[in-house]
Amino acid sequence: MPRRRRGARPAAVVALLLALLVAAGALVTAGGAGAGGPAVTVRTPDGGLVARVPLDGDRFAVGYRNSIYGTLAEERYRVLRDGRFALVEIAAEQVAVLEEYYAVPGPPRPARPGDRLDHVAEPDPARPAVFDVLNIAATDLGERTLYVPGADPVPIWRLVTGEDPTVLLEIEE
Repeated sequence: MPRRRRGARPAAVVALLLALLVAAGALVTAGGAGAGGPAVTVRTPDGGLVARVPLDGDRFAVGYRNSIYGTLAEERYRVLRDGRFALVEIAAEQVAVLEEYYAVPGPPRPARPGDRLDHVAEPDPARPAVFDVLNIAATDLGERTLYVPGADPVPIWRLVTGEDPTVLLEIEE
């Protein structure tokens, strides 16, 4: 029986491990965040990436602290086939935010069990809100937070570090 050289086996193991790592990296790139599917992105006005969250479905929300009432509210969006997104529901801790601030045409209703907020309403169908890009101010006062199902909440207001709190939210492939 021929004798093996001592260094051959560890070298083969290292080569195999490197090949597996390269293959795993290719799988993560092909199917993971940032590749292939649509994502909600948050950018500074000069194009700097603040956050990118892959979509698992066609829904996302932007939550904030209402500056008039001081309570939490949320605008909920559905991504359209053409890459734009439409406001489909508004949620709030207080009914007054929905009735007075948003002036929704119908009565607010209690949120579903497990919802982040207490009350929900549909936006005014006479004034559809459809966006290519949503321009928002990510300030400490407003505490803007991005919610994408299946992902951790993204506290946008904590990620904006420059003097200009303006961010642009859009759907990107």
